[in-house]
Amino acid sequence: MTNINFRDLRYLVAVADHQHFGRAAAACFVSQPTLSTQVKKLEEYLGVQLVERTSKKVIVTPVGRMVSERARQVLNEVDDIVDVARAAGDPMAGDLRLGIIPTLGPYLIPHLFPVLQAEYPRLKVLLHEERTSGLIDRLREGSLDAAIMGAPIPDDALIPQPLFQEPFQVALPAGHSLAAQATIKRADLDAVPMLLLEEGHCMRDQALDFCSTVGAQQQQDFRATSLETLRQMVATGAGVTLLPTLAVDPASAARENIAVRPFAGAPPVRELAVYRRRGCAREPVISALAELIQNLPPVRHLSDS
Repeated sequence: MTNINFRDLRYLVAVADHQHFGRAAAACFVSQPTLSTQVKKLEEYLGVQLVERTSKKVIVTPVGRMVSERARQVLNEVDDIVDVARAAGDPMAGDLRLGIIPTLGPYLIPHLFPVLQAEYPRLKVLLHEERTSGLIDRLREGSLDAAIMGAPIPDDALIPQPLFQEPFQVALPAGHSLAAQATIKRADLDAVPMLLLEEGHCMRDQALDFCSTVGAQQQQDFRATSLETLRQMVATGAGVTLLPTLAVDPASAARENIAVRPFAGAPPVRELAVYRRRGCAREPVISALAELIQNLPPVRHLSDS
């Protein structure tokens, strides 16, 4: 038997994540001297230097990075063991660490959480909103149980459960020539400059793909940080953009002098799915969450329209 304990592995992973003893200690809810001492003991037991200590910063050595990544995998498995045991008593109780992309969160969560609380009052959802790349990293490292993201995600270790397809609509300044039309044909957007999100948003990639197929052009001098920023830029007359249907509020759009028009024929859509790690112990609650989302009235309306 080895003399490595899980606590010391958590300390090492925290140091690797934070690159700072003080912040790592705070994350582990221990004093800095305690954490530093235990990491030093782990180094002595393994016979290698895991961390370089300087007056200004902490540097994890190459072998320290390899050990910390394996430690992360071990700790994920340990946490899954605990989750399995707890779920045996009541799978729909306890904490669920859920991630969601920011282009969906504000428009889905207000519909989801009241239903979730009513159906599963013993389940506590800890929500984390972040772009796709960050959610993938958190899923891999085990700090999230599941994440709602655009599909597909090219990672065989992450298992998707499809949720729904969300059509895009065209948002235009109220005075735009296309605003007089009830629907927008794809050909109408040929050579039209489009306002897009900044890099890192999966919806930006989807919008770029659409632009390339219809001949629309990316407006080069602007990148939005959020859908709300895009909406405000359209309201000022700065340009045209695509909005996912759940983010469209016709009453608000009218007040803001924005015209939102559906596409004529089959609209471009984005695929949404909830992802989990392969072998995740919270699979039953994640499946129940997916079913709840699929049956939310605004989501059902997307498939009916």
